[in-house]
This record gives sequence, structure tokens and C-alpha cells, in this order.
Amino acid sequence: MFDGMTRRIVCMWFPRLASDRALRARPVDGAPFALLLTQANAERLHCLNAPAEALGLYRGMSLADARAFCPDLITAPADPPREARFLSTLRRWATRYCPWVGIEGQDALVLDVTGATHLHGGEAAILEDMRARATRAGLSLRLGLGDTRGAAWALAHHGEGAAPPGDGLATLGPLPVEALRLAPDTVTGLQRLGLRRIADLAATPRAPLARRFGPEPLRRLDQALGAQPEPVTPEPDPPHYGVRLSLPEPIGRTEDVMAGAARLLEPLCAKLLAQEAGARVLTLSLRRVDGGSQSVELRLASPMRDAARILPLFARGVEAAEAGFGIDQLRLEATQVEALQVQQLGGPVAAGAAGGPALDDLVTRIGTRIGLENVQRFLPADSHIPERAFSIAPAAFSRAATGWHAPRPRPLRLFPPEPIAATGPRPPGRFRWRAMALDTARATGPERIAPEWWLPDDNWQRGVRDYWQVETRQGRRLWLFHTPQQPGWFVQGEFA
Repeated sequence: MFDGMTRRIVCMWFPRLASDRALRARPVDGAPFALLLTQANAERLHCLNAPAEALGLYRGMSLADARAFCPDLITAPADPPREARFLSTLRRWATRYCPWVGIEGQDALVLDVTGATHLHGGEAAILEDMRARATRAGLSLRLGLGDTRGAAWALAHHGEGAAPPGDGLATLGPLPVEALRLAPDTVTGLQRLGLRRIADLAATPRAPLARRFGPEPLRRLDQALGAQPEPVTPEPDPPHYGVRLSLPEPIGRTEDVMAGAARLLEPLCAKLLAQEAGARVLTLSLRRVDGGSQSVELRLASPMRDAARILPLFARGVEAAEAGFGIDQLRLEATQVEALQVQQLGGPVAAGAAGGPALDDLVTRIGTRIGLENVQRFLPADSHIPERAFSIAPAAFSRAATGWHAPRPRPLRLFPPEPIAATGPRPPGRFRWRAMALDTARATGPERIAPEWWLPDDNWQRGVRDYWQVETRQGRRLWLFHTPQQPGWFVQGEFA
């Protein structure tokens, strides 16, 4: 990358990354603290702070043994996904020193600072700045600087310091062989042969080592000494879905703001298309000349990246915005993005889905007025119990289902059972319901439905139900059921 320049790599190792992250939000004032992780049905220590390590506790120790050593140990559950996100945040922060920053394992960063140390006052100054900033942030940090990635890792983990350029073996030689990032069983096998230091391994004939331990020890040794390349691969930054438009003169009319939003939507939707993504939530920020700002949030019923469809949906929010003395800057950002694959534009597949976008736009328009959560649809549920045979979900966050199946007709209206006065196992010839006297003209049934014993329900305490479709002479078509165990008649639904 830099011809004629010695490559220099920095390893930033955070030995207590997980516990330091937790203690930033929950200080314990010097008390022993550890994070717990469940492994093989046992809670074990995942990461400890310095006071806990000083008491003899260590990673992998069972919680029961740790309590025996330290009854006052403060614990909290570990959160590996959040720790990974925290390390990713530290990676972005470390780009202030150089653009080539990668992640090393679960608790370290590796930086290729070749040609960048002079911008921070030299190698010693850049290491001191890293250490000072980490200390102010409450993070434990150990640093290693060498000509290779393996040398920097070895120095950070087993001999914090910097190796002079071109002096790799002299600096790494006294370090233990585990500094080469070898597997524990390989380290144990090398130690049994008396190869305890990197210098011992480098002076041993290579062929017998390769026959006994395979190529891994020699590969790691060559990487640490620079005989094999091991580049630093920076993590790609996630795409940023935001565009901005600065205006030479303030605007205030709704038509002008919508025209500016149209200009912003084109490049934003192009970026979404390139990433095969669609916007679910869009925010249009309006900055006024008086320093104030307003935001118009648009929540879409489905992921979208069609500027022509999105633009009219902003009209209601833009009309309600206060321009004040004028708006001099517009900023549009997709704050929530979902995957949206390339879709068929023509042919029978596209023709069959022609109604989808129109329905999504309608749900979005109604949702901007009453909230997307309040526009709901019914979905089929796997249950033969009438009141459990469906579920209600927001239309914007669910897809229409076609799996509706009923062995017999079901009423259009369903309500909680309402008792009526009747006796016997067959529908009454005459009964009163909701202050109406009704005469039975025809009854179809019974259809016996038993309760789901694995799902207790107080409404089914009477046991099985025998359902009847009853047509009355007054025109009412009702759904009645009889409970044989505790005799009684109820009305639960009405057909159209």
C-alpha cells in the first residue's frame, strides 16, 4: 500500500470489554462485578472487572464457586450481541487514527497505521492518545505495535509495547508460544516438547513440526514474522440513506417544499434500489432561517423505493408544517429500511400483483391520519374454537392470508355468548333474545365443538357445545349452542 515504507500495525485489545460496557451504565464503585453466561446448563463467569480478578476469580468459573470465594460478587447477565455492537462502535471511533481498521476476535481491534502516525505526533504519541481516550471512556486497554498483525496481537496480549521496525523476532522471541494465536491443545503439545517461547519454535526444524502439529503453528509464526501476508481488512460501513438540499433563498410555500422533496427522493430511491432495500420510515427535516427545524415523519405500510408513489404521501405532513420566516435546507433520511428484492415489472407475475401497491398506498394514507397500528386485518388461526379461529394484526406489518377454512358456515357477526331461556337438547320453538320474541322456522345441526384442553379458557367451563343454525320467522338467522353438561342455551353469532 505504501511503497518503500515499513508496515506498522496496532492491536487495541480490550480485555474487559463486556464488563466495562456494562459498568458504564451501572457503576459499582469498586465492588467485584462479573457478567454471567449460561454454558452447558450452568452459569459461568463471562467477563470480570479488576476487583473481581484480584480476588482470584477467572473467566469460565462457575457461579457457585465464585460465590464461595466472593459472597459479595455483583452479577448481571451477559449480552453478546450488544457487546458485538459496542465493539463495532469502537471500530468506527478508531477510524480517527487511520482508515484501515478491522475487528480482531470478540474484544480487539487491529489498525494499519502505516503512513498515519506522523499525523498524531509519532508512534509513541498515537499510542498514548489511544490509552488516554480509552481511560476517559472507562475502558481497559492494552496496546501492541509491530510490523505485522500477528506481532501486534502478541505484544498486546503477552507483552504490551511496541516492536522497533524490522526487529520482529528479537522482540517476539521471549514471548510464550500462545502469543501466536494457537489452539490450546497445540500450545500444550509444544510445551511438552520444551518449545515454550516463540524463539524456541523459530529455531526448531520445520518439517518435524509440520508432521506432528500440521501447518497451523508454522503459518502463525510466518504471519507474525512477516513471511506470510495477513492484511487488515476494514469492516464496510453500512449504507447511509440520507440526502440533503441547501437552498440559495428561503422557501415557504407547500408546492416549493414538495418540489424540494421530489428532488431528494430521486437519489435516495436510487440508493435503495442499488442496495435492494426499501424504506419503511422516512423523515423529512425542514430547517428554518431562524435556527428552528421541523420534521415530517412518514411511516409506510410496506417497504417502498418508488419516488412517484412516496411523494404524494408527504403532502399532509408538509401542509401542516410551519415555515416561519422561510426554510433554507431540506434533509430526507430513511430511518428504517427493510430488504426489498428486485420485482417483476411485466408479464403474468406482475399482473397478478397489480392490486398490492394500491392497497399499500391506501393503508399508508389512512395510517398517517389514525396511525398505522389502527389499520388492522383479520388473519386465520389454527383453532376450531370460533373465537380463536382468527387473529387481528396491523395491516402494515402483516400480509393478507388465504388459508381461511371452515368445515361449516360461520356467522358474519360473532359476540360473547348471550343466554336465553330454553330447555331440552333441541332449539326452542319460541324464545326471547335482546327484548325480541322470536319463533324458530328451521334449525340445522348440531355441530359439536369440544374445548381445547391445552389452552384453558374460563368461557368454556361448561364443556362441549352443540351449535345450531336457527332461522326465525322474523328474519333473524342466529347461531345458538347448547351445553349438555350444564344444560343451557346461548346465542353467540348472527348470520348475514
